[in-house]
Amino acid sequence: MPIRWYGPADPTDPTYRHFARIVNLTLHAMTFAAVNSGLWFVQEMRHPWPHLAWLTLGWCAALLLHGSVVVALRPAGGSPPTTPAPPAP
Repeated sequence: MPIRWYGPADPTDPTYRHFARIVNLTLHAMTFAAVNSGLWFVQEMRHPWPHLAWLTLGWCAALLLHGSVVVALRPAGGSPPTTPAPPAP
């Protein structure tokens, strides 16, 4: 099921802002995975790069920090709002 936002986009809504942070974290993680796997593949195929492990560890630390910020800034409250069910015929 794809991630979707139902309803009008309101940047002042805390749930909407949290949703935007989750989407940004997902994009960060996907970029991390794509770039790092490509760099490690190129290193194995061609020439060793001795600092690649440090780059990967640093970026992973930044990704973990980003994830902790997303969790720390989640809105207080119960479950996320659900879309109302359509009326029965």
